[in-house]
Amino acid sequence: MGTVNTGSSVTQSISSLLGTNSTTSTGTSGSSSTSNSTSSNIAGAQSSLAGDQQTFLTLLTTQLQNQDPLNPMDTDQFTQQLVSMTGVQQQILSNELLQQLVGNQTGVGSPVDLLGKMVTASSNASTLQGGQANWQFSTAAQASDAQVTITNSLGQTVSQTDLGALGAGAHTFNWNGKDQNGVQLPDGGTYTMAVTATDAAGNPITSTIAMEGAVSAVTTSGGQALLTINGAQVPASSVISVQNTQ
Repeated sequence: MGTVNTGSSVTQSISSLLGTNSTTSTGTSGSSSTSNSTSSNIAGAQSSLAGDQQTFLTLLTTQLQNQDPLNPMDTDQFTQQLVSMTGVQQQILSNELLQQLVGNQTGVGSPVDLLGKMVTASSNASTLQGGQANWQFSTAAQASDAQVTITNSLGQTVSQTDLGALGAGAHTFNWNGKDQNGVQLPDGGTYTMAVTATDAAGNPITSTIAMEGAVSAVTTSGGQALLTINGAQVPASSVISVQNTQ
């Protein structure tokens, strides 16, 4: 009868494990009203489930090994336990897919609604068009010296410009599309801008870079909505302002 008692104890442990996970998954889907906290909860639930799966299998194996040969566990009970664990997995997967759908929203509406509108997006990339590429950037404090570096899609430096002293706030940088040898680069290439700014003591100053332009296309890749602005693709979630051109 000792084996029967062991199996009963293991059955209770499995039931308790499944009950705990079901509660965790339900809490994950509605415990937070923000995207960041929801993502954190989903990640925590996935991590917890990964460990609980191994515990579940260990308990289930022990239960089968210690069941009474004269009174084996009902196959319906065995199936119910497997279905319960699968249900927990599906709940967490559903929450993850829902979070991806929410992440495709820009915070200023659906990405499709941005077609044809002028937007400002947090991005350091821009496409060379008409022999020019434009960026907007801001410095957190007054800079005694600032330098702009332009790199191509291979990460190679193609241009460097010393801007000298800059005041705190918003600025615009227009690149003429010429490399360090004065050669005009062809249109269509995507280039990245980096700003290095320092104060009078040589301490670095934080800067943020953005691009502005009309949204000409909306596509999806890997579950993420991408906007085409000035020929470059940026995540829809990077949009920080929208202007109606009509």
